[in-house]
Amino acid sequence: MSERLWNTNYLRAWSANFMLNFSFMVLMPVLPLYLKEQFGTDKDTIGMVLSGYALTALLTRPFSGYLVDRFPRKMVLLLSNLAYAFFFGGYMVAGSLLCFFILRTMHGAPMGLVTVSNSTMAIDVLPSSRRAEGIGYYGLANNLSSAISPLLGLMTYELTGNFQLLFCMALVASGLALIINSTIRPPVREQQINKQPISLDRFFLTKGWALFICMTCFAMSFSVLSTYLAIYGKEQLGMTSASGWFFTLLSIGLFSSRLIGARQLRLGRLAESATLGIITSACGYVLFALVQHPMATYASALIIGLGNGHMFPAFQNMFINLGRHNQRGTANSTLLSAWDLGIGLGIIAGGFCIENAGYQAAFLTGAVVNVAGALFFLGHARQHFQRWKLR
Repeated sequence: MSERLWNTNYLRAWSANFMLNFSFMVLMPVLPLYLKEQFGTDKDTIGMVLSGYALTALLTRPFSGYLVDRFPRKMVLLLSNLAYAFFFGGYMVAGSLLCFFILRTMHGAPMGLVTVSNSTMAIDVLPSSRRAEGIGYYGLANNLSSAISPLLGLMTYELTGNFQLLFCMALVASGLALIINSTIRPPVREQQINKQPISLDRFFLTKGWALFICMTCFAMSFSVLSTYLAIYGKEQLGMTSASGWFFTLLSIGLFSSRLIGARQLRLGRLAESATLGIITSACGYVLFALVQHPMATYASALIIGLGNGHMFPAFQNMFINLGRHNQRGTANSTLLSAWDLGIGLGIIAGGFCIENAGYQAAFLTGAVVNVAGALFFLGHARQHFQRWKLR
């Protein structure tokens, strides 16, 4: 009989991941509006302020993987979750742009650690025979929260205009994640303290460098679109909620493809699933950048979602398969480091393009970067993975 996938501990890790992503995504589309309305910042400055967290998360990720692999994971998870929730309270009292920038930048450190530790905990409590499939379903928590939270955040903003209420919602969600994580009972594992010398591959999965480049490109294109979509909708289309529906359709696509692609992951067809997802996503970004029509915008959301739903769990499994069993944290942190780097670059590049050349130039830049990442995967990274995978 197949081992049970949806065991109690996995459900708890899955639910905590939902709340963590909810707390982050509920603010994602409204923060550019907050900075513009509260502090009168321009697009370029918005990009610099919002990219601070990604830079800090990027610097933290390699050490996150090492800490998660070296120390008791539950302790690391709870401490990082507590610190992550604390900073949402800081947003509520930030009285100046400089103060908000400092808090946002520092927030990247616990965010980087809690996402690595939570996903690694989920992998630990999965039965080995269902691990690839379970990693795919784990991402559904992100998809569901991403479908609900941006739309809820934008609707709350439109109805109340109260950013403090939004910060409070994020604080409560991250606090619930902490409560849920405290109930997880991880399996006992052998500690690696003083058993292996410290080397580069304890902080960065060196065999994953080609996949790292691809994921950075994909994250950069997503960052440009997701960060500036709400302010673009309000300024150019006169409808703030348009971006909320965009994220909802994106998440429907993600959810659907994760369910469809679960069998591919279970059979170990990682490169094939990643290829399908990458090509599909690239088509969505090109459609969004080249066709300025509401129907094309919403269609691109669904297409990008369908592509990313195949691509991201496949990439996470590919990173895991390139590392040893005691490098799960390092593999996760390397994947998320690529995402952080791309997000930060996308925010900065998008803000610069919008300020100097307009929104369409920014979205077109994102599409070009995404296509470049797809070509690199098809031309090199896929073969590199097949050569170096351990499982």
